[in-house]
Amino acid sequence: MDYSATQSGFRQRKLQPSMRLRNSSVDGSDGSQLFEDTSGAGPGSQGQAGPQAAGFSGQAFLSDPMSNLAMAYGSSLASQGREMVDKNLDRFIPISKLKYYFAVDTVYVGKKLGLLVFPYMHKNWEVSYQQDTPVAPRFDVNAPDLYIPTMSFITYVLVAGLALGTQNRFSPELLGVQASSALVWLIMEVLAVLLSLYLVTVNTDLTTIDLLAFSGYKYVGMIVGVVAGLLFGRPAYYLSLLWCCAAIFVFMIRTLRLKLLSEAAAEGKLVRGARNQLRMYLTMSIAAAQPVFMYWLTYHLIR
Repeated sequence: MDYSATQSGFRQRKLQPSMRLRNSSVDGSDGSQLFEDTSGAGPGSQGQAGPQAAGFSGQAFLSDPMSNLAMAYGSSLASQGREMVDKNLDRFIPISKLKYYFAVDTVYVGKKLGLLVFPYMHKNWEVSYQQDTPVAPRFDVNAPDLYIPTMSFITYVLVAGLALGTQNRFSPELLGVQASSALVWLIMEVLAVLLSLYLVTVNTDLTTIDLLAFSGYKYVGMIVGVVAGLLFGRPAYYLSLLWCCAAIFVFMIRTLRLKLLSEAAAEGKLVRGARNQLRMYLTMSIAAAQPVFMYWLTYHLIR
């Protein structure tokens, strides 16, 4: 027996099992596995099945008669709710009427400001109508508007802040107090006029917005007085404010007498009587209150 051949054969038999193990581990991937690997197919299969399932459910939802009925009922209910909100909002805040009071242009604003400061030469104070409807303010200088009162109120607050700043008294809190006090006095004035009209039982076409517009015109004279006082001193403030107070008094008298004394104005003469006297006193009281508010809200701004 050859010893070398025997040793080599032993080595071959010893290496063959290890080679078989290696080959089995390599070839095992092609063979059967104990657990099936589904990690690679999972996302793809879900991504393919998702749209199909969603489309199927959407088609089933749309094809369901009860779903269509519920959608129709929901849309009709939403439209009814919107109409109810619009109706109640227009009841308390007449949006359509507010558009009329802001229908102005540059020519109207210039003429109206001139009328507020120089009302003595104006002759015709009647508001023009077209088919029982007053024309827009840009076509009639006698028509009330809310643009000038709103802008003059904002300008008055800014001028008041400027006046306080020149006196080293400016602060945001004080400016807020100035604006809120002016607004509160305006609201109280309008409410007092409405209460007076109710107690006197005056049959007039004056609305709350008209009273708000007429009461807001006094801010124009207040701005003129404060600016004159800032530029030329306290005597200029008193002179300009006195002129503007007289102008707003004349403006209110000639404007409101056609509204509060409409029955007598239609006849062309003043009908004597207790009711007409009350109307005249009410007109003069409203006009006389404007200079009082103008001085009360501006005297502390000039020192």
